[in-house]
This record gives sequence, structure tokens and C-alpha cells, in this order.
Amino acid sequence: MMVAGASAEAMDSAARPRIAVTRLLPGGALERLRAAGHVVVHAEDRPPSRDELRALVREADGLLCLLTERIDAEVLDAAPRLRVVSNYAVGVNNVDVAAATRRGILVTNTPDVLTEATADFTWALILAACRRLGEGERLVRAGAWRGWSPTQLLGADVYGKTLGIVGLGRIGRAVARRAAGFAMPVLHHTQRPVDPAVERSLNARPVALDDLLRTADVVSLHVPYTPATHHLVDAARLRLMKPSAFLINTARGPLVDEAALVEALRMGVIAGAGLDVYEREPALAPGLAELPNVVLAPHLGSATVEARSAMADLAAENLLAALAGRRPPHPVNPEVLT
Repeated sequence: MMVAGASAEAMDSAARPRIAVTRLLPGGALERLRAAGHVVVHAEDRPPSRDELRALVREADGLLCLLTERIDAEVLDAAPRLRVVSNYAVGVNNVDVAAATRRGILVTNTPDVLTEATADFTWALILAACRRLGEGERLVRAGAWRGWSPTQLLGADVYGKTLGIVGLGRIGRAVARRAAGFAMPVLHHTQRPVDPAVERSLNARPVALDDLLRTADVVSLHVPYTPATHHLVDAARLRLMKPSAFLINTARGPLVDEAALVEALRMGVIAGAGLDVYEREPALAPGLAELPNVVLAPHLGSATVEARSAMADLAAENLLAALAGRRPPHPVNPEVLT
């Protein structure tokens, strides 16, 4: 309670929500948050430590976090005032949604705004892996290129090959749309039924996962990471793939048994891979970086000015709506709102 004679400014300040942000954000999202509340930002360009994270959220009403932060029961218990966790990502595997729900804390995410950027980058990896772009670029930079040769760094055609998409959701569909330009038929394995009209528009046919792996020339992963999808592609499933096939992962690293992938690439079980995500980011499985037949990117799928700024704006809107008692655009656990 404010004492008699307190200024209107002080009363307004006391009523403003406290907002914790775990990293600097692109665009104008932080300014928007600062206009609405007291904002504390972990300003270093690294994830906060566990101690730093607990300290950051201690007095927070709202938390805007990244996929690099594990928001579990321990962190939630350190934030008794917390009402909303706004995750700056599509996936929420870094947030214990069940623990948040039990505490009446809303969780939100940022779908849609990064779909096209991630689909574009998936195709960048497909082309780079199939056409051995990484090997060629390293050759030129090392000064080892001796000129054109008819047998140098022969890759694989993409045009007319079969694309296998594991998870025909927003990003999977955007990847499939681009396949039309390469005259690629699409096989997909998706847990939820897909509208047949959508399948026809994408030239996509549903198949069992193992059949997809046996048939596709390029396999691209677009499913969320859950306990059920941990190591979805393991040693046994890698052996189902053609020795001429390529594996692309722009979803989540733990979908793939990375140690098994290293062995498969080393032994020629599959021809190559393109990876933007890793099982234990930023660490790589031993031997992965030394393999010539894998393209390695540092989690750049949504890394465009437009996409990352739109993600920040949407994360801010989710958080501010929840703090104002409005339904946010993208609640993950909407039962908390009832």
C-alpha cells in the first residue's frame, strides 16, 4: 500500500510489471517492453548461468526467454510472482510446460513468423550438402584449388529426386512448396492427419516413417522435440536410408542420434548431411566436425533480420497481452486462461 502523499509517478511505477529478458533482442521489442514495465535484461551474448537465471526471474511478473534457457520447476520456484513465460521460439521443449501449468503460469511461443526463413535455410542446406558446397568453399579458401576438372567434387542432382519430409506442419509444408521448383515428389510422415487437398497441392503422399527413409533421396526433419521423438533417427533408421541419400535437420538436434550419424557418415551408410541443430548445442559429437560430407551451420534457420525481429515482436506481444489480462496470440497452455 502506498503511503499518503505519494506521487502519482511513484504509484504508476509500483503498478508497472517487472519483466525479465534473458538476452538482447533485435528490432524494437525491448523498447516496447520498457514502455510497459520495468525491464531487466541479461545483456551478455551468452545464455545466463543457472544462478544468473534464478536471480533474473526472482521478482519478475513476466519472463521472455530463448530456447537456450531451461525453464524448469527450479527456475519457476525462484519466481513466485511469475505469470507468463514468453518463449522466443516455435518449440517449447526448453520449458517445463506441465510445471508451469500447475503453477498457473501461461507459456507462449512464436510460430508462423519464422516459417519461410527456416524453409529457405532448409533448402540452403539441401543444396549445399548435395552439391558439396562446403567442401568446395574450403578448397578455394585454402588456396588448394588447381582449376576446373571434370571429376572434381562430383555431387548429387537435386532436380527430380524424391524429398522425404518428416513432419508436414508449417515449416514442413513451406519446404514442400519449394520442392515444386525442383520437380521433386514429396513423401511425408506426419503424426496428425493432413488434409488431402493440402497433400495434392504439395504433390505429397503420406507413408510410414521407415518407408520414407527407405525411399527418399533427401530426408528433412520438421517435427517438434518431445520424449517420443528423442533419437527418432537412430543407427537402425540411418541404415534404412539409401547410401546415396542425405539427411537434413533444421528442427531440433536430439531428433538425431548424433554419434550414430557420425558413424553412418564415416562408413558411407548415407552420402551426406546438412545440420543446423545439434544434440548438445553448442558442442558437437566427437568426429562430426572432421567429416567432409556434412554441412554444419550454427543454428541459423530463422536468422534473418526480418524473421528474428518479427519473433521478438511476437514474443513481446504475447508477454504484454498476458500481463494485461488479454489472451495472447499464441498460448501453449491455454487452459491456464480459463
